[in-house]
Amino acid sequence: MSLLTEQDDTLAMLRDSLARYLDDRHSFEQRLHALRHADDAPPPFWQGLASELDLLGAALPEAQGGLGGGMPAHLALMETLGGALAAEPYLSTLVIGAGLLQRHPGAQADALLAQVVAGRAVLAFAHTEPQSRHDRADVQAELVRESKGEGEGKGKGDGFVLSGRKSVVHAAPWASHLVVSARSAAGLSLLVVPKDTPGVRLRAYPTRDGGRAADIAFDRVRLPAEALLGAEGGALPQIEQAHDEATLAICAEAVGVMRRLMRDTLDYVRQRKQFGVPISSFQVLQHRLADMHMALELAAALTASVGEGIDAASPRERARAVSSAKVAVAKACRAVGQGAVQLHGGMGMTEELAVGHYVRRATLIEGQFGSAAWHLRRVARLRAD
Repeated sequence: MSLLTEQDDTLAMLRDSLARYLDDRHSFEQRLHALRHADDAPPPFWQGLASELDLLGAALPEAQGGLGGGMPAHLALMETLGGALAAEPYLSTLVIGAGLLQRHPGAQADALLAQVVAGRAVLAFAHTEPQSRHDRADVQAELVRESKGEGEGKGKGDGFVLSGRKSVVHAAPWASHLVVSARSAAGLSLLVVPKDTPGVRLRAYPTRDGGRAADIAFDRVRLPAEALLGAEGGALPQIEQAHDEATLAICAEAVGVMRRLMRDTLDYVRQRKQFGVPISSFQVLQHRLADMHMALELAAALTASVGEGIDAASPRERARAVSSAKVAVAKACRAVGQGAVQLHGGMGMTEELAVGHYVRRATLIEGQFGSAAWHLRRVARLRAD
């Protein structure tokens, strides 16, 4: 079962175009080369998604230069990107960053969205802090309003001063702009900060699955009033929504990852022989493959179902549905990932074979935006309230 409905021809064409493009520009061999020569420039295929395929606005409303595909477009593209291990910086830029910008329309947000759609801007969401774990309201980065006359130099007194630390900000080394959460006397707020703003310092590093992340320090960063997204102190509901949408998006990515694992595993067991016959003929392995397939299809069906109704759901309904999908996907990632490695034997752990790379990504998705245990507790808490 695909995350697309059969009637949705437009999204099907977008998905197929993206799949062909990634086959040409982001094959497994090209991925290995990129990992050996990793730097902080955006991935080489990123600009092509805008200039050649015009895909970066697929989910955005038509009024903001997009195609109006909404969450189904995100899920379709994330599944395809996951199949090629090429999801970032789509998640940080389009699902989280652009999602927050489009819910706070204004001159700055609209201009930045246009740059995103054109492929000229990459966004990273700087929210998680060393102490916060999965508590989305635990933000200690400080935002202080700066009255006129307090700043150093002409025009610097009308705005804010941002100080604090953010950890494991995915895609930050590739980003041109950071969407940053910070706390002021009014509550939790969001700001758009160009990465080259004085006082912003990054410590970049590779992630275990081949992506890039950074720890970020904001040392009394002066920002204009226009940097604020929405009303000061009112950002927590938007942050909760952004996390839920991102969680569902990586569920779709995981479906793409697991489909590739299933395909490679099936190819291998059909070719590998013992006692003169393919090991795919062994009944015990057929049962294992059937269990892997059922876990994958359950996860795919639940992700697609939640995606169809997420825009109309209340915050409470959205939270329960997304957490339920994440639990199913996390269990499927473990079943399919471990099954793929065990059926490949020692070859499944080598760097030269694609299955090891896909299993690492599936394993990290299990815990990204909350483990299965965390989401189970969240569902139980929502039911009890």
